[in-house]
Amino acid sequence: MSVAVGLDVGTTGLKALAVSQDGEVVGRAEVEYGLSTPKPGWAEQDPEDWWRATETALAGLGVDEVAGIGLSGQMHGLVALDADEQVLRPAILWNDQRTGAECEEIEERIGLDRLIAATGNRALTGFTAPKLLWLEKHEPDVHERIAHILLPKDYVRLRLCGEQAIDVADASGTLLFDVARREWSTAVCEELGVPEEWLPRALESPDVSGETAAGTPVAAGAGDQAAGALGVGVVEAGAPLSVVLGTSGVVFCALPAFAADPEARVHAFCHAVPETWHAMGVMLSAAGALRWLRDTIAPGADYGELVQEAAAWDPGVEGLTFLPYLAGERTPHADPDARGAFSGLSLRHDRGALVRAVLEGVAFGLRDSLDLIAELGPLPDRGRVSGGGGRSEEWLRIVASVLELPLERTAVDEGAAFGAALLGGVAGGVWGSPAEAVEATVRPTATVEPVGEWVETYRERREVFRALYPALSGLSSSA
Repeated sequence: MSVAVGLDVGTTGLKALAVSQDGEVVGRAEVEYGLSTPKPGWAEQDPEDWWRATETALAGLGVDEVAGIGLSGQMHGLVALDADEQVLRPAILWNDQRTGAECEEIEERIGLDRLIAATGNRALTGFTAPKLLWLEKHEPDVHERIAHILLPKDYVRLRLCGEQAIDVADASGTLLFDVARREWSTAVCEELGVPEEWLPRALESPDVSGETAAGTPVAAGAGDQAAGALGVGVVEAGAPLSVVLGTSGVVFCALPAFAADPEARVHAFCHAVPETWHAMGVMLSAAGALRWLRDTIAPGADYGELVQEAAAWDPGVEGLTFLPYLAGERTPHADPDARGAFSGLSLRHDRGALVRAVLEGVAFGLRDSLDLIAELGPLPDRGRVSGGGGRSEEWLRIVASVLELPLERTAVDEGAAFGAALLGGVAGGVWGSPAEAVEATVRPTATVEPVGEWVETYRERREVFRALYPALSGLSSSA
């Protein structure tokens, strides 16, 4: 049986999936690797770790006939290569926060309005272009030796099939890409002094980017959020929203044409489906906030037990509100110095109350993204949920009630690796298009509806949540 394989180069490890023509997962392998934080706010990885994990995971799948391979992975990370395609330094990752000054410089140099018009986005610390400016200032010896730059999954492609390429969805997050025209932005590259010959060729996600030594076609692939959205069936405008409750939280909506928020509070990127775009709101701490709370107040506790304790509290938790900005924030505040907080604590609040406040705070953060996306056009009437947090029925009831949308689960919840496999299958001829792949493999299995009696309470509490950030932002500092 010929299968499609998806590889997801994540932040904590690599996941490989083998998927049959009808969408059954017939092979699965995961390999973990480390994260280096040499200074506060820094996040780096050795690209060789990704390649070693790829080799191990592919060997562990236990499949012989592979029709095609698709790639996905963490976005924005900078892999700097010399003229011999050798790695010059550890990759600087999406969650690295060192480039605040460079982001300000980019917006001043180009002008915020021009930058948003050209790229659909403002300069954020996670993006790739600010990392290049940082290298130029702080590691000039490395910068002057750069001949090529890649993103994480594209380094795996280089090792897998010897090709330098990127897909338009992942390229959208570099701040060097003309998202509306789906090509590198000559104007932005010139303004920032980035030679276009450093950049890999940009392809549509299902396109064949090269072949392995065994002759297996490798799809261009997509960044993790676009691939994950494809994996739950988001192929066109009007399709369900993708709602992700992973370490970070995402609301993702396909668009029929390029549309950018005037203040770039949500991202405007190319989608993994050709000639389709998407708007995406990203909060940096979602299920990651629940993990932080668990590790802090109840190390080793079962998440299900904690959520059960939270379910004992009524919506609103008697005035207790949680701001989930534990690692700064992107949507809607674009503030790397934003910080989390509990507000409204009383003697009555116990561990379950803290947990429920975290679940609700994350839901309110997702609603911020939803409301901004709604300004760009009509919203779909439902969402499709993925990520570890989506396995909690109670949390989904809270999120559905805050978003005021039903949320659907799908038969396969494997995130970006599943979407990457669909792209690999299109490249390998298993399916004729991303839409055909979704039709054959993505099946909703259950729907979680908003709880009617919770909706009004959450509307009221949402306003309290939104008032806290401006009230507290002047009191916190990363210093």
